[in-house]
Amino acid sequence: MSLSYSEHRSRASGDVRFGIVTCSSSRSEALRRGDAVVDESGDLSVGIVTRNGFQVCYRKLIPDDIFDIRYSIVEAAKVGVDILVLIGGTGVSPTDVTVEALKPLMDREIPGFGELFRKISFEEIGSGAMLSRAFACIAEGMIVFALPGSPHAVALALEKLIIPEAKHLILHLKG
Repeated sequence: MSLSYSEHRSRASGDVRFGIVTCSSSRSEALRRGDAVVDESGDLSVGIVTRNGFQVCYRKLIPDDIFDIRYSIVEAAKVGVDILVLIGGTGVSPTDVTVEALKPLMDREIPGFGELFRKISFEEIGSGAMLSRAFACIAEGMIVFALPGSPHAVALALEKLIIPEAKHLILHLKG
């Protein structure tokens, strides 16, 4: 007997541990100088995740640097993160390297996430949505999402795509 999508999804239960990493050269440089740093998108992410009953067990602010991003991915996996959200570095400028940092660690891509994110973004902002390289995959035993850095993009991705499927994703990830 085959289960419907709704029946299968309703069987997903348990805790989901999130990690939030903001990739921003300007913010991490300010932090190194000892300046006050506001991580609006990171703070927003933590709020959305916890408000929906999930735990944030890893949070970091790092430079937009391939090696720092890869290190944070490995570090998050070591502390037991199930879903890692990377914020920033998904545009088309030369300094946007989050996707390039993530791809060599990837076991499997989840193309539907980026496709849906750009579709929803297009409905809201128009053709500029094509500039986003929002991306999702399985890497280091986690589901990893790479999101644009704007608070609006982060809220859209978390509220409309990631949070509603979080338990279901982990059900599939853990088999």
